[in-house]
Amino acid sequence: RFEEALQEAQQVDKLLSEGPGDDYLEEKFPLLGVPITVKEAFSLHGMPNTSGLVNRRNVIATSDATVVSRLKQAGAIPLGVTNCSELCMWYESSNRVYGRTNNPYDLQRIVGGSSGGEGGVLAAACSVIGVGSDIGGSIRMPAFFNGVFGHKPTTGVVPNDGQFPNARGVRTSFLCTGPMCRYAEDLEPMLRVMAGPGVNKLKLNEKVSLEKIKFHCMDHDGGSIFVSPVDKEILEAQKKVVEHLEDKLGVQVQRVAIHKMKYSFQIWSAMMSSKDSDGQEAQLFTDLLGDHGKPVWPLWELMKWLVGMSSHTLPAIALGLTEKLMKLNPGGNAKLVSMGKSLQEEMEALLGPDGVLLYPSHPTIAPRHHSPICMPFNFAYTAIFNVLGLPVTQCPLGLSSEGLPLGIQLVAASYNDHLTLAVARYLEKAFGGWVLPGKV
Repeated sequence: RFEEALQEAQQVDKLLSEGPGDDYLEEKFPLLGVPITVKEAFSLHGMPNTSGLVNRRNVIATSDATVVSRLKQAGAIPLGVTNCSELCMWYESSNRVYGRTNNPYDLQRIVGGSSGGEGGVLAAACSVIGVGSDIGGSIRMPAFFNGVFGHKPTTGVVPNDGQFPNARGVRTSFLCTGPMCRYAEDLEPMLRVMAGPGVNKLKLNEKVSLEKIKFHCMDHDGGSIFVSPVDKEILEAQKKVVEHLEDKLGVQVQRVAIHKMKYSFQIWSAMMSSKDSDGQEAQLFTDLLGDHGKPVWPLWELMKWLVGMSSHTLPAIALGLTEKLMKLNPGGNAKLVSMGKSLQEEMEALLGPDGVLLYPSHPTIAPRHHSPICMPFNFAYTAIFNVLGLPVTQCPLGLSSEGLPLGIQLVAASYNDHLTLAVARYLEKAFGGWVLPGKV
């Protein structure tokens, strides 16, 4: 929507020249004139809203999602919408509507998903701030692979309405909408606007003394058989963060080994498919694939895909098949849900009112295209925090030897988003934050 964006920018210029006063403008329009992009899964009036689903290719949004509306009211100017994975349930942003999004640091690499187009567009300096959503790491993985900042707020603070697909049943407690950006200082003003009145639940006005934070560090999940070992360079970057915090802040970073994290993928899967407190079943992914049309049979779609006849991507078909298998073991799922609740209590107790956990954003640096299909469960490093409801900030830590972004997750107890945001601002100064692609 470049023409409309230019017209809106001219209106901002006119408003500034008429001069109602900077203080007044800053209070009323905290994001006045700031270019923004929006994940295509969110409604942005006049823009497509397909979520990469072929049978929605003609769907044009007739209204704005709540967060989009709030950002526009705060003065932000939307440039357009950005690509995502099919139905936002895969960590490579590729679909049969728009094709594939490439990583600006290396076109042979993925941008992540499902807010992958958003991560790529921000890293390439096309827009300044962006809207993402996250039910298994869909803000934090793209932010990590593209060397930008992404924040998954505490569950239930920022409204999720106006996106497709939206969460139903138990998943409403796991889906989070949040800010993505190149500069750490932009996370908080975006979060304030996006949360609206819900921001009162957070402690964003509290001053954070970094020296008083109790830092904890965990290098890996404990060795899950479903997940890749953590790359050496990611471990090295995390080690440098620990050494820097201990050296410059004089804090003692406590090494922890939380045994249940080894079962992150299994816990996330079981909790995602569990019933809510009213006994409502989670919505089936195969129902979403049909989008009120004919039911989709994953096995039949796989046969069609093998001969190039399916309108769905292989990851989406595979997820449909996995979903059917998950239903075969209700007893095992119940045990995993119980383990998840116990892990949540353990995490809240460990972090308390002043704790931050350092944890890898992903076990590998941005993978090559298609390779996620070989290690489909690597997203467990981010997904576990969705079902635990904790706030997490993904913070870039410079580039690897191959010139690809490194990063780290900063995790706090519920409603302590202010702690992870403060640490992200500090680490940006210490490690340089976003690096322009092609600069090295």
